[in-house]
Amino acid sequence: MATYQKRGYKPKAQEEIEEVIQENSTTAEVFTSLDDTASKSEAWVSKNQNIILGVIAVIAVGVLGFLAYQQWVQKPYEREASNELYYAQRYFDQALIAQQSQDSLFSLALEGAEGKYGFVEIAEQYSGTKAANLAAYGAGLSYLHLGQFEQAVNYLSGFKTDDVLMQALAFGALGDAQSELGDKQAALKSYLSAAAHSDNEFSAPRYWFKAGVLAQELGQTGSAVEYFKTVADQYPNAVEASSVDALLGSLQAVE
Repeated sequence: MATYQKRGYKPKAQEEIEEVIQENSTTAEVFTSLDDTASKSEAWVSKNQNIILGVIAVIAVGVLGFLAYQQWVQKPYEREASNELYYAQRYFDQALIAQQSQDSLFSLALEGAEGKYGFVEIAEQYSGTKAANLAAYGAGLSYLHLGQFEQAVNYLSGFKTDDVLMQALAFGALGDAQSELGDKQAALKSYLSAAAHSDNEFSAPRYWFKAGVLAQELGQTGSAVEYFKTVADQYPNAVEASSVDALLGSLQAVE
């Protein structure tokens, strides 16, 4: 019996062959396109070879220059600044424990003596070094002890360190200087920064307490209660905790 095929009918094997041919053709086009792109890239690199090498050379020189600067300039500079700082810091430490002549020792820490720089000159002469940053902190504290509050604010407001406790103490000292100058809003902000910056039994309750006192003076009763409660609840063994109960009682009576 004769078998007839419909017009346009293709055997399955033939369809598969055509699909493979079509796929191979598409793949060939992709590789051709990639070859063209690669050829263009090679041509561009070849044309701009001198520029590329120049850029690489500039980067290499920059990296080597930076490493050389760190090794032969910055490190010796840091050591020199640290050596100078040692003498100023020694006068400052002596002033803290001295029974007499405290002001003279703080002045020596600031101004230097016997051919050695004090905090002020170290901060200026070695700007950008870690020693200069610490010298600014020492200068701010020294001026605070000497009652020169504007100078204290100038030095302490620019001090920054990764040491959380030292930074908290710097914020607190800044608040003390601002409070002495009558800038109570700024002082309150500094005390809050000091209290929040380092959660420890030494500095945090002190500055929460000072923030509470200032908030009370500024008529911010609710905030004062909050700060005093923080001392009472979170730092019950702190020296300041023994003083907040009476203060809370009087403030809550007002509320």
